[in-house]
Amino acid sequence: MFLLKTNHFNKINIIKGFITSIWLSAFIYLSFFGFEIKIINSIFGLLGIYFLLTIPKNSLFFAGFFTGIFWCNWMAVSLQYYDLTFIFPLVLLGIGIVFGIIFYLFAIIDNVIFRSFAIFIFTFTSPFGFNWMKFELLFIDSYFSTSKIAFALILISLTLYICIKKFKYAPLYLLILAINFSNNLNLEEPKINISMPQMMINQDLKWQKEYINDLIKNNFIKIEDAIKENKDLIILPETAFSFVLNRKPEILNKLIELSYNIDIIVGALYVENREVFNASYHFFNGNYEIAKKVVLVPFGEEIPLPKFFVDLINDIFYNGASDYSKASAPTDFLIKGEKFRNAICYEATTDKIFEDLGDTKYMVVISNNAWFIPSIEPTLQDLLLKYYSKKYGVMIFHTVNGSPNKIYRP
Repeated sequence: MFLLKTNHFNKINIIKGFITSIWLSAFIYLSFFGFEIKIINSIFGLLGIYFLLTIPKNSLFFAGFFTGIFWCNWMAVSLQYYDLTFIFPLVLLGIGIVFGIIFYLFAIIDNVIFRSFAIFIFTFTSPFGFNWMKFELLFIDSYFSTSKIAFALILISLTLYICIKKFKYAPLYLLILAINFSNNLNLEEPKINISMPQMMINQDLKWQKEYINDLIKNNFIKIEDAIKENKDLIILPETAFSFVLNRKPEILNKLIELSYNIDIIVGALYVENREVFNASYHFFNGNYEIAKKVVLVPFGEEIPLPKFFVDLINDIFYNGASDYSKASAPTDFLIKGEKFRNAICYEATTDKIFEDLGDTKYMVVISNNAWFIPSIEPTLQDLLLKYYSKKYGVMIFHTVNGSPNKIYRP
C-alpha cells in the first residue's frame, strides 16, 4: 500500500511538472508553427508563472527538467556534425537535470514569497553563461510588457492572489500595470539600400573541401548581383566564407576591389597572433576592418568550466581543438554615415553586445543556423532578437544561413 501511494505521489508530481513546462514553453512552439496570438500567449504565460508559484516543491524539479528540454533540445542537434549523435540522449538528460535542479532551488525555502523572489532573481542569471531561458520572453507576443518591472508586477500580483484570503481577486488588478501600453518606437530606417541575400546551405556542405570553391563562387555572385542592383551594402551570414579569410589573400584582394562599388559585411574566421576569432569583415572603399566576436557560445565556442575540464572535453570530443578567442568590447561599423553595431549570432541575444551604444541605432547580426536545422533554435533566436530590439530601441538587420532573414523594429 505504501509503495502504491508513493508511486501515485511521484506520478502526480511528474504530471504537474510536465503541465507547468507546457505553459512555459507553448509560446515557442506556437511561434514555430506561425501562431502568435496575444491573448493565448498572455494566458499561457500567466498560467506558467502561476503554476511555478503553486505546484509542490517536488514537482518543480520535473517542471525544470521538461522546460529545459522543451527550450534547449536544439543544443544536441549540432552533435551530428561532430559524429557525436550517440551522446544525444545524454545531452538532453544533462540539460533537463541542470534546469530541474535550478527550478527545484526556487523552493529551497518552501513558501510562495521566497519562490516568487527566487524566480525574479533567476531572470538576472545565466547558468554556465547561457541566457536563452528568459521568463520575460513568455510575454514577447502578448499584451504584457517584457520589462523587468512588468515581470515583477506579474509576480507580485499572482503572489498576492495566492496569499490573500479576503478580496483575493483585488491583486490581479496589478496586472493592468504590466500591460504594454507603449507604441513601437518610431525609428527611421537607415538611408542605405541594403542587400540581405537568403542563404540555405547545409552545414555538412560548408566544411567539405570539395565544396569550398562553389561556396566562394556563390558569395561573389551575391555581391556582384547587389552591385548591379545599386545596393549600398550587402550583408552575408556568419562564416559565409568557412575558412580563415585573412590567410586567403587572393579572395581578400578581390573583396577589397569590389568594396569600391559596395560596402560588404561577411562572416569568416580571423587569425591574429595564433588566436582564432569568429569575426565579421567589413570591406569599404578599398579597405577592411574586423569585428571579433565578444560573447562566445557556451559549450560551442568556449567551455565555461575550469581549464582542466576544458582541456579534457576538447581532447575527448573535439580532437584537441582549442576554444575560440574573443574581443573585449563590441565593434561599430560606420557605413555611409550611419553607425551599425556588429553582432555574431549568440552574442546578439546578450546584454553585453548592447553596452555603450551611444548614438548607435542600428545593428547588423549575422548567424549560421544550419547547425541546428531542424529544430526550434531559429524560432527561439527570433523571439530573443525581437525582445532585445524592443529593450534597447535598436533596429536589427539579421542575415542568416539556414533560416529566414529578418529586420526587427523596436
